Amino acid sequence: MKMSHSDLGARLEPRRHELVFRSATLAKRTFVTPSYVRLRFEGTELRGFDSPGADDHIRVFFPTEPLTDMRDAPNREYTPVCWDAEAGWLDIDVALHDRGHLDDTTPPANAGIGSRWAELAPLGAPVGIGGPRGSMVLVGRPDAWLLAGDETAAPAIRRFAAAMDDDAVGRIAIEVPDAAHDLPVAAPAGVEVVQLHRGDRPAGAELSDWLDALDVEEQPDGCVFGFVAAEQSIVRAGRALLLDRWSGDPAATVVKGYWKRGTAEYHAPH
Repeated sequence: MKMSHSDLGARLEPRRHELVFRSATLAKRTFVTPSYVRLRFEGTELRGFDSPGADDHIRVFFPTEPLTDMRDAPNREYTPVCWDAEAGWLDIDVALHDRGHLDDTTPPANAGIGSRWAELAPLGAPVGIGGPRGSMVLVGRPDAWLLAGDETAAPAIRRFAAAMDDDAVGRIAIEVPDAAHDLPVAAPAGVEVVQLHRGDRPAGAELSDWLDALDVEEQPDGCVFGFVAAEQSIVRAGRALLLDRWSGDPAATVVKGYWKRGTAEYHAPH
């Protein structure tokens, strides 16, 4: 028997934080796949940093010239991957949308500011970090999980997966260009993890088809925590599954576009 919304064992609760701006430097660059890079920032001002929500966003400022105020630099939003509040370091992952194939070796001239900086900035380059301004924190234990996204959502999906207990059940899907770009997720044995290869299809198309193929009969019992994030077009399929066919509770559901095709400056809703 399906549980009613009033019986839900998990929900997202908002938390506001004092907005803090921190300065740091680029300490390490690691290519996880040919088009996915992890950056480590270090600095004493990162001591005390915290990010309690798996879907948190920070704003990263990339100065390309000397500035009186680094907050005037071009900037983009990212999800913190991991950090050490005592040692003073923070990792983010950057998806390089313009480098989807193994034979790409340099970013094209029209690559976004975040992608170009992630690939080309020298170690020791200054960077600014603002936030997170607020968090949506998952409280309680879901009876099942449905996590789906593209490369940009992988950090949040991995953080949600790290919060699962050993008895967790559910599904995780990550859309990537091909097997060379797979982004593995560590999850309990009861959680199925699939890598969806879009090939030459538009970003989000393969993931939308996967979501559309899940019908009412495949809905888990009880409280399903749902998280779907990718290119803006994913919103229709995510809502159709979680809020319509599965009649999910909005308090335990996140569906959002993390980026928008053809738009460099796009802010995911918080």
